[in-house]
Amino acid sequence: MLDELKIDESVIKLSKDMEHKLQPVFKEIDEVCEYNSLKVLNAFHKYQIAEVHFNMTTGYGYGDIGRDTIERVYADIFHTEDSLVRGQFISGSHALTVTLFALLRPNDTLLSITGKPYDTLDEVIGIVPNDSSLQSFGVKYEQIDLINDDFDYERIENRLKESFIKVIEIQRSKGYSTRKSVGIDKVEKVVKLIKKISPNTIVMIDNCYCEFVGTKEPTEVGADIAVGSLIKNLGGGIAPNGAYVVGSEKLIKLVAERLTVPGEGKEVGPSMGMNRQLLQGLFMAPSVVASSLKTAVFASLMLEELGYEVEPKYNDKRADIVQNIIFNNPQKLIKYCQGIQAASPVDSNALPEPWDMPGYTDQVIMAAGAFTQGSSIELSCDGPLRPPYIAYMQGGLTYEYGKLGVMKAISNIKD
Repeated sequence: MLDELKIDESVIKLSKDMEHKLQPVFKEIDEVCEYNSLKVLNAFHKYQIAEVHFNMTTGYGYGDIGRDTIERVYADIFHTEDSLVRGQFISGSHALTVTLFALLRPNDTLLSITGKPYDTLDEVIGIVPNDSSLQSFGVKYEQIDLINDDFDYERIENRLKESFIKVIEIQRSKGYSTRKSVGIDKVEKVVKLIKKISPNTIVMIDNCYCEFVGTKEPTEVGADIAVGSLIKNLGGGIAPNGAYVVGSEKLIKLVAERLTVPGEGKEVGPSMGMNRQLLQGLFMAPSVVASSLKTAVFASLMLEELGYEVEPKYNDKRADIVQNIIFNNPQKLIKYCQGIQAASPVDSNALPEPWDMPGYTDQVIMAAGAFTQGSSIELSCDGPLRPPYIAYMQGGLTYEYGKLGVMKAISNIKD
């Protein structure tokens, strides 16, 4: 059967050797999975999830007890006062956009302390000019880059003492950059600094790709509000779309009124039959995230053994599910992504090519033979066609499928 998938014999042999070496790392991942599974199960029991919560609403969505209970469950898991979990969010970028527009007003300043945010926010902020951007509404933007993959604490402190910053944004995952993702311990340290100097500054976390990777979430260590996508970690590969925002009741009210209508906020928004999928996806999420992590560490060790530069290393402490493979060669980046596509359950016969994707300044190649379009908790791999030609791989609904995808992609670049 491996012959049918056209996996190289040397790759099969190498995978067996590497898996033996990975057992201690896999054990640590399983322990985190068990902890987060308990967290989810306790929240389900606390709010007495029942079949009635699977019912749907249409139209305005008044009185959707399933939707409202899901939001109580999310708030409990993130240790926050409130949450907004909605299918009306089309992506993580959309949820981040709604949140930024909800929190900021003309003449306010947005400060990113993890450097430039992900490419799809360039036009949202106004880094790339757009008549609908925050800057076009009079919101000012500043950024402070990381130093050696840590926060520039001195510059952050000095800037906070100059004048009031309304919102500080922290993007935990690396996006299309070469930096490392930001661990929860560093988030906790910088939040304490920010709150000591400027307690009224809102700390907003882009938590995409990071949920359930560890045992704590940013809102448990002082962040005011966190945002993530449901076609990433917390959707468990089952949620068909949507995103979440968790935080204080005051801030969630602002976000809800920006998503829907001022004066109506969370009271409207039909679930359209998604409640069961959102609950089941959340229930499966700890296990699916664990599978994604195992896939990532397997790829990291395999490719490092073959002489490629990888980040993180297989035994590094991880902040997200993303695995970087630095090819320094555009054709190898393309061939690796094409290998991932060829081992996908959906559209395996498609051949991804770099293209001018909306929201990105460089051509991007994306491989994702997924059941849900754009779902990056399912095994996917992408990257911009710019030096040093990095593949950003993430996901894997099960480790077994993820492993096969990585083996196929490696065989593809060997060919």
